[in-house]
Amino acid sequence: MRVKSSFLAIALALAAPAIAMAQPASQVDAAACKAEEEALEQDMAVARSRGQMLRRRELAEALTALQGRCKTLAPAQSRAARIDKLEQEIRELRLELDRAEAQLRELTHGG
Repeated sequence: MRVKSSFLAIALALAAPAIAMAQPASQVDAAACKAEEEALEQDMAVARSRGQMLRRRELAEALTALQGRCKTLAPAQSRAARIDKLEQEIRELRLELDRAEAQLRELTHGG
């Protein structure tokens, strides 16, 4: 007996909160997108093999919508990565500035 795609989608939806607790949000979102995408592609193949063209078209539309949602997650992740990188760069520049100020103090007070 084959599990229907709606049951799989419900199972994924119920499992998402448990997965979310175990992994960072970006990994959960990417993993959930990948899992849903694979499930839809597999269901599309089954529908195609059975000649269920309307079902395959509905699944293709759902896949396109899913891919659109998942792509909107990527800029947020890359934005967070850019923020982290800039914060690290600021910390490094502040350290360099502190060192330069310390050298300047030594030169002005010592010489």
